[in-house]
Parts: sequence; structure tokens; C-alpha cells
Amino acid sequence: MSERPRFSLTSTVLDAPSAQELSVFYERLLGWPRREDEHDWVVLAPPDGGATLAFQDEPAYVRPVWPAGPGDPPMMLHLDIKVDDLDAASAYAVSLGATVADYQPQDDVRVHLDPVGHPFCLYL
Repeated sequence: MSERPRFSLTSTVLDAPSAQELSVFYERLLGWPRREDEHDWVVLAPPDGGATLAFQDEPAYVRPVWPAGPGDPPMMLHLDIKVDDLDAASAYAVSLGATVADYQPQDDVRVHLDPVGHPFCLYL
């Protein structure tokens, strides 16, 4: 094959014990509406277009540990979310059920864990 086929990233999918419960957290955090809403699958779409954020039930879900030590289940990805006020955004995320991670590798980024342990970073 001489030409590369076209690829378009359309969504990032997070596994969760309950797609419905985790999607509510991100729906409130990001303010994105639901594009798809099934009992085990939810897709949130940014109002201005672009890649979506989806959630699927995973009955064997294991909460990641960040930072992972030997034998810990590591994170497989994290979300970077730009904000206009780091302190206010962090407080809002915590009010929705996030926790601030104990380990913070940078002063201008705030690492959080969502309600099922997926890390996400808020930054200016």
C-alpha cells in the first residue's frame, strides 16, 4: 500500500464499573451533553464539535493506582483538561466527587482522580 489510509480520532472511551455513574461526573465537570445514552454505554459530545468522551461498563474493572508502584494496576491514559482558574476548577471537581492526587509533579497542573480512579489533569 503506497498511501496511508485516512484516520480520525473520534472518541476516547473510559471503562468503569458503571458507565452511567461515571458519565454523570464528567457530564457535570465538562458541561457536555449526552449524544448516546444506553445503560452500559454513554457518549458525551463537546458542544463545539471534536472528539467525544465515552464510557462503557466493565464488570472486571480494576481501579488504577497513580503513581503506580510495583504490582499496582497502572493508569492506561489520563485526560488533560484546560481551565481558566486552577483553584476554582479543582474545588469544583472535588465538589463533584473527584479527589486531588497525593502526588503532584508540577506546580501549574493539578492532578485529580475521578470517582473510579482515572487520573485527569487540570491546567491553565
